Amino acid sequence: MTTPDPDPATSPGTDHRGNTLPHDTPPAEGGIFGISTPEPEELRHAWGSWPAWLIILLAVAVSVMLIAMIVALSS
Repeated sequence: MTTPDPDPATSPGTDHRGNTLPHDTPPAEGGIFGISTPEPEELRHAWGSWPAWLIILLAVAVSVMLIAMIVALSS
């Protein structure tokens, strides 16, 4: 992999001051090969069914409270 030459005189698509010419793209950036730190291991097991049940329980509790508030206000 090569890195672009920072010299404006030899960089394609730039004028003598290093500005990009109209309708032209600037030279590509230099890259880094590989990764800097090891990636974490993938999760192999899901949480199980308890988070779904907890969310359902909270949704039912909120629904019951809202229905109770509507009944209390309408009477």
